Amino acid sequence: MQHTSTQDTFVGLFVASGIVGLFFLAMQVSNLSSFTEHDSYTITARFSNSGGLKVKSPVSAAGVKVGRVSAISFDPKTYESVVQMNIDSQYNTLPDDTTASVFTAGLLGEQYVNLEPGGSDDYLKNGGKIEITQSAIILEKALGQFLFKSAEEKK
Repeated sequence: MQHTSTQDTFVGLFVASGIVGLFFLAMQVSNLSSFTEHDSYTITARFSNSGGLKVKSPVSAAGVKVGRVSAISFDPKTYESVVQMNIDSQYNTLPDDTTASVFTAGLLGEQYVNLEPGGSDDYLKNGGKIEITQSAIILEKALGQFLFKSAEEKK
């Protein structure tokens, strides 16, 4: 059986396109798919527990991605997690009484910040703070409380 250079070229192109496809799939899974920075403004929220939230985790409102987490730090005075978020400037009409919650998405347990807009006529601006937050639900803690409560009821 003879191999022609045309067959070798097609096989090479097929393998190269497979490698490129795997690269883009890996970028999508790792939340690194956006190489460009959009115009955005920064807001912060404080959580008693930010769970497995990571830098570059999505920030969404009504199921639509409106930004990304840009930094997570620990405040040694209040013992809270301070989460900084970059919100795309096209979503500059979030009321200043918006609430933030840490939720889990998907089977892999990726965590994200969900914003629930309030009813205020004033909007969050660059450097704004979200005052009302709900921390991540830690499965181990919830399970421990359930088991402790069921043990109490049996007594």
